[in-house]
Amino acid sequence: MAEHRSMQRGALLDAARSLLSEGGTEALTFPALAERTGLARSSVYEYFRSRAAVVEELCEVDFPVWAAEVSVAMERAETAEGKVEAYVRRQLDLVGDRRHRAVVAISAAELDAGAREKIRAAHGGLVAMIGEALRELGHAEPRLAAMLLQGVVDAAVRRIELGAAEDPSAVTEAAVVMALRGVRG
Repeated sequence: MAEHRSMQRGALLDAARSLLSEGGTEALTFPALAERTGLARSSVYEYFRSRAAVVEELCEVDFPVWAAEVSVAMERAETAEGKVEAYVRRQLDLVGDRRHRAVVAISAAELDAGAREKIRAAHGGLVAMIGEALRELGHAEPRLAAMLLQGVVDAAVRRIELGAAEDPSAVTEAAVVMALRGVRG
């Protein structure tokens, strides 16, 4: 029974990822989850009390996987500058991933305080990853620099997600240059 519930919960989360990546937060509804999974709408409520609960669980499940991928990319780099580049590139490489699209979609949603706090905490962990490399590069305030660097990454993510006129690889290159050299071209 527990294994069945776990599989159903996983199917609901997978359906939620698909809905979010295909149609944004408006697409994530319990009727849509029920339709995607073949469950009765009332059964969805047995697993999640609200849309925010689905979002919270997606953050708990997906964000650590995403952060781990960024961390592995950074560990492969041999220099502090290489770690910064890996931090930016890996996050932007993940933009097309359904897990990432779901996290971006839910980050923009109107969520309850608990869900927003989980997203903030997850982003805080991501920002903390880059602090040591920024310290090695001589930043007097590495936490502030990390937050600003994440702002560059977030702006690049939005640019890629919007399907802006630029090729995603051009957006990535511009973000890497900005991360490594600031606004000097």
